Amino acid sequence: MTTDAVESVDAAGVVPAADVGFLQRYGATIEYILIPGAALVGALAVFGAFIAIYGKNPLDLYFYMYYGAFGTWFSWQNTLTRAAPLILTALCTALPAQLGMVIIGGEGALLIGALTATSAALALQGAAPIVVQVAMVIAGVIGGGLWITLSGALRQYRGVNETISSLLLVYIALAILNHLVEGPMRDPASLNKPSTREIGAANMIGSIPGTEVHWGLVFGLVAAVAAYVLIYHTTFGFAARVAGGNIRAAKIVGLSVSKLILTVCFLAGGCAGLAGMIEVAAVQGRTNANLAAGYGFTGILVAFLARQNPLAIIPVAILLGGISASGGLLQRRLGLPDASVLVLQGIIFVFVLASDALYGRIGFLKGKS
Repeated sequence: MTTDAVESVDAAGVVPAADVGFLQRYGATIEYILIPGAALVGALAVFGAFIAIYGKNPLDLYFYMYYGAFGTWFSWQNTLTRAAPLILTALCTALPAQLGMVIIGGEGALLIGALTATSAALALQGAAPIVVQVAMVIAGVIGGGLWITLSGALRQYRGVNETISSLLLVYIALAILNHLVEGPMRDPASLNKPSTREIGAANMIGSIPGTEVHWGLVFGLVAAVAAYVLIYHTTFGFAARVAGGNIRAAKIVGLSVSKLILTVCFLAGGCAGLAGMIEVAAVQGRTNANLAAGYGFTGILVAFLARQNPLAIIPVAILLGGISASGGLLQRRLGLPDASVLVLQGIIFVFVLASDALYGRIGFLKGKS
C-alpha cells in the first residue's frame, strides 16, 4: 500500500466494527445482545415452520403477533399490563442468580404474596385506602420474601438444591391457596368460582393517568432500577457477586455468605410477592385460582433471556408480555389455540438454554481474526 493510501485510511478513520480495540472493549456487551437476539429469531422461525405444517401462513402469524402486541394503543396497554408482573417475577430469578443460585419458584411467591396482601386488606376493612394499600404492599413483600427465603435456608443449612425446593414450594403454595380460597377465606357468595371476599373498590390501585395501565408497571420499573443499583453500584451487590463467583473465596475474605443468601432470597421473593399483591389490588380485586396464570414461570424465561440483568429485564418483559397479549388475536384470526403462545415461549426457552454454550466462543467479538 502506498504512503498516500495509508494516509487516506488514517484520515478516514477505522470503522469501529473492524477496530480490534473496540471489539475487545465492547465485544462482551455485543455478545450479550446478539446471542439472545439470535435465539429469539431462531425460535420464531421454528414456530413459524411449525405453524406452516398446519396450513397457516407464517407471515400472517408474525403480523398478527406484532399487531396484537404493539400495533395499536390498546395493544400497547395490554402488553404493558402483562409486563408488570413479569418484571417482578423475573427479578425473583435474576437476583439469586448473582449468587449462583437458580430459583424458579416465583409463581409460588406470587401466590403467597397475593394471599398475605388479601389477608391484610380484609383485616383492615374500614381503614383509610392509603393505609390498606401500604399494608398490602408490606404484607405481599414479606409473604413472598419469606417463601423464597425458605429455599435459600434449605440450601444453606440443609444442602437442599434450591432449584428443586423452590419448584416444589410452588405446588405447596398452590395447595395452600386452594385450601384457603375454598375453605376458611371463601366468600359464601362465590358459588361457581371460589374466591375470597373483595378487598373493596376504594382499596384498588388505579391506572396511570391517561392510560388503562395500572400503577403496577411503575412498581416493576422502580424495582428493576433499584435492583440494578443494588447489584452493580453498592458494596452489598459487589459482595453478592463475589460470593456468586467463588463462595470459598468469599468466606476467606470474611463475607457472611449465609447472610447474603438469605437477604438476596428475601428481596427476590419480595419482588414476586409484590407482583401477587398488584394482581390482587389492580386486576382481580380478590384472591382466586385466576392468580395462577403462569407469570412466575414466564418470569424465569424473561430472566434468562435478559441474562439476569435487572435493566435488561424491562424490555424483555415487555416483549414477552406482548407475545402473551397477542394470543387472543392469533386465536381469532388464525384459529390457533390461545395456548399456542405457551408453545412459543417453550421454544424460546430451549433456544436460550442452547445458546448459552456460545458465550465467549465467538472469535470476531473478542477482536480475533
